[in-house]
Amino acid sequence: MTATTSAGVAEDRREYAGFVSRTWAFLADAAVVALVAFGAVAVVALVTLVVGAQGRHLARTMASVLAVALPALLAVYAGAFWALAGRTPGMALLGLRVVSTAGRPARWLSCAIRAVVLAYFPIGALWCLVDRRHQAIHDKLARTAVVRTVPASPMPASPMPASPMPAPHA
Repeated sequence: MTATTSAGVAEDRREYAGFVSRTWAFLADAAVVALVAFGAVAVVALVTLVVGAQGRHLARTMASVLAVALPALLAVYAGAFWALAGRTPGMALLGLRVVSTAGRPARWLSCAIRAVVLAYFPIGALWCLVDRRHQAIHDKLARTAVVRTVPASPMPASPMPASPMPAPHA
């Protein structure tokens, strides 16, 4: 009998997400965060055009702060989505979900640890290339795993059944 976790993932047939799908999900989420952040800088820059020379200093300062704060924005974005929904929008596009190693939904603290480590140490994600459960460093520290929610099923082996209708004569 197959036990199902509260995240809707079958425990004995859990399929761990690989490096490629995890990377695409991360890139999609990072693009969203970067677009929002740089959109805010663009709005401030437009306002400074109206304000004049005094505002230009503010725009330059904001751009510098944003370059340093971008990982923190990514950590807040990802951590909040993982804690609330179990996945980020990028992960939802690819049918991925973050769960605890026991197969249950990840807790807030695990999501926060995972998000901060991933945002400030993204090279640690390469560890999933050599781990049997495809866990990266941030997964190991937070005791989480990324699983597929949509199983990758192969194409049916049998051809489609023949139609009971005879073929028209030409």
